[in-house]
Amino acid sequence: MFRTGKRLILAATLCTMMSTVALADGLISIIITDPANPYWLTEGNVAKATAEKMGYKANVSAHKGDTNAESQMIDTAITNKSVAIILDPANADGSIGAIKKAIAAKIPVILVNAEINKEGLAAAQLVSNNAQGAALGATEWQKAVGDKGNYVELFGNPADNNAATRSNGYETVLTQYANIKKVGKEVGDWDRTKGHDKMQSMLQANPNIQGVISGNDEMALGAIAALKEAGKLAGVKVGGFDGSPDAVAAVKAGEMQYTVLQPVAVFSAEAVKQADNLIKTGKTGAKTEKQLFDCLLITKANVDKYTGPFTLSQ
Repeated sequence: MFRTGKRLILAATLCTMMSTVALADGLISIIITDPANPYWLTEGNVAKATAEKMGYKANVSAHKGDTNAESQMIDTAITNKSVAIILDPANADGSIGAIKKAIAAKIPVILVNAEINKEGLAAAQLVSNNAQGAALGATEWQKAVGDKGNYVELFGNPADNNAATRSNGYETVLTQYANIKKVGKEVGDWDRTKGHDKMQSMLQANPNIQGVISGNDEMALGAIAALKEAGKLAGVKVGGFDGSPDAVAAVKAGEMQYTVLQPVAVFSAEAVKQADNLIKTGKTGAKTEKQLFDCLLITKANVDKYTGPFTLSQ
């Protein structure tokens, strides 16, 4: 009986071990926006590395803001029998249908970086605290500009809720100053080239501005290039949002007053960990579906603490 009992215990232990190995297996499909942007590149790289470290296979694809491409990538993830999907959604409303397809196929979806306009569908939505980050940035920008001046704004992708949240955050801070006036606003779709071109057109209409506030670093860097070409950068204060390596270099060079660092490396890794929890236990382990990660401000005073892509030592 004793030997039989030992054999039963050993068999049960082996079954448990085999089950655990099987659960830490399978494909996690990671769908980002565009790896040409260092922010999204980091998002995909960190999620993939975290998944592989945990024993999963992982692949990264990019929809580039196209909901049709996103839907096709969800179809591919379903065909490939993914155990989970990590998705940076293309559109707050337009991505909902594709996510529903994955859920119908019993594949959990965890969103990173951007939200959708529906709760209870994705297993989790992990995003930067954009309102908090925008307030940090606008407050720093105002210190650089002073209590008086005209400025223009570069707005991100209107289909991404982050764009409006950041813009509203800037507005909340800057409207407290009666003599700071917004004289122009253009959509730059998070893109450096569009930021450059829109900056050129706003400069033609408003040649004597004192500042530019931007929804992300790529548009801000495009604006800096346009201001340099016009010989006006020295008199214009520029603020960005993301904490990208190029923006950090611009802060060091004195060309950008600040950038707001989004903790993309943190929440991309956390998204995979929550997917792993979900696969193994049926729960993400988080208290809420929507989870906000506070941003950090990078200025010339602390720029030397930037230790790597989207990482600032405390």
